[in-house]
Amino acid sequence: MISSLLPTALNTIDLWYAVPLIVVVSLVYSATRHEETGEILIQSLRTGVWIVCFMTVIFALLMIVAWWL
Repeated sequence: MISSLLPTALNTIDLWYAVPLIVVVSLVYSATRHEETGEILIQSLRTGVWIVCFMTVIFALLMIVAWWL
């Protein structure tokens, strides 16, 4: 069961849609918090890493739930 879900879940073409979304969300979020460009870029990098980690955890949880069903 898990062997048939993994290739579908890891389709890299669909993952490319998340990259601009993560960049835009992290830049806008950090720009609303800071005014200097350096601080915006540093905070947006941190926020982008946080979003990617969060999405990875959610992906892992969904894969575990799908494996048990």
